[in-house]
Amino acid sequence: MTLEEIQAKMEIQELVGKFSNLEVDVPPQMALFTPDTHVEVFMGDKLAFDIHGTAELEKVFSQFTAAVKRSHHMNGQHVIKVDGDTATGVLYCRAALVTEEDGREFLSDNFIYYEDTYAKVDGKWLIKARRSHFIISDKHELKA
Repeated sequence: MTLEEIQAKMEIQELVGKFSNLEVDVPPQMALFTPDTHVEVFMGDKLAFDIHGTAELEKVFSQFTAAVKRSHHMNGQHVIKVDGDTATGVLYCRAALVTEEDGREFLSDNFIYYEDTYAKVDGKWLIKARRSHFIISDKHELKA
């Protein structure tokens, strides 16, 4: 592995870390995607969203996260393959979202993996395409 590949992998790790650290702060997340991004979201085997471009992505993500009061996003293993100014990666994560319904709090615990395509644009790595696979989702009321 070359020093350039190591540097690219570190920069891509930082990119996905920034996405997760922003959790449900959607507008700044858009700067992490190419303007022509393509994001598909699968809930189990069903395609729930097929999103093209950051304007549509911001709208869909904002609607999806509007009711979230608190969240926690934790990344796990991330395998990246670099090919010049493009790269692919598979990232596993767990996202916990707390919402309120009828005065009660609910926890949605999601186990997700992302199949990503990254592009280096003007010296900066961005997410060009993402397939989000919500493989396990559990929602239950939080008890005090």
